[in-house]
Amino acid sequence: MLLMVPFGLMVWDGFQQNLTADPIEELLHRTGIWTLRILILTLMMTPLKIIIGSTVFIRVRRMMGLFTFFYASLHMIIYVWLDLGLDWPHFIEDVIERPYITVGMLAWALMLPMAITSNRWMIRKLGKRWKMLHRSIYLVLVLGCLHFLWLVKSDLTEPLIYSGIGLTWLLFRVVHYYHGKRAQIQHPSQSSTP
Repeated sequence: MLLMVPFGLMVWDGFQQNLTADPIEELLHRTGIWTLRILILTLMMTPLKIIIGSTVFIRVRRMMGLFTFFYASLHMIIYVWLDLGLDWPHFIEDVIERPYITVGMLAWALMLPMAITSNRWMIRKLGKRWKMLHRSIYLVLVLGCLHFLWLVKSDLTEPLIYSGIGLTWLLFRVVHYYHGKRAQIQHPSQSSTP
């Protein structure tokens, strides 16, 4: 319910005509920023489980990932439909010629198979491959941060803050993973989950 609040506020502001002088630009910004925020929150769930030792974070992680895809899809729909008016040649030209759009579209394309396979049936069917597929979320984070950094033309403070937070959690996972691998090598009888 909490993750639907930003969407609800956008709909409310739309009906109230409270989306600034350029509503399409405002909606693009809001959906983009909420995609990145929820993505970072999703990636925080595993470190929080490791630090605090509670599985409650893991139980909500998959749903948060789906909400990340929901806001990313809204972002793309607003861009392609409302901003470009479904002008597909213009869209293809933008993807080829504008690096921030290229990485944004690549990030969305990587999220699509993760969203499709985020159900118990696909988890069972794919087995270990499911985990490998869903690890591409870290690449999505990097691409999302690049998209934001390259989009902003003047003040880089906000995208750098989000990039710093996201990459901190990514570094935490890398360090924890390799620490677990070293422990496995030193104590092969004890299993460690990265």
